[in-house]
Amino acid sequence: MAAELPASPCVRDCCLDDRNNTCVGCFRTLDEITGWHSADAAEREAILARCAQRRAAHEAWQQTLRR
Repeated sequence: MAAELPASPCVRDCCLDDRNNTCVGCFRTLDEITGWHSADAAEREAILARCAQRRAAHEAWQQTLRR
């Protein structure tokens, strides 16, 4: 039985940040979004890890703005 592919992180709040071409909803780059369906499980896991890093950096940046 084949391993199940990780689900898309899409939250249907698509809007690309002009500064870095990253979706502000799921934190994927445009290349990661368009390549998602052809990505294998390992590639998807790597994309998800990068999304988590981008989200954490974004949240940390937001915190500095609130101070």
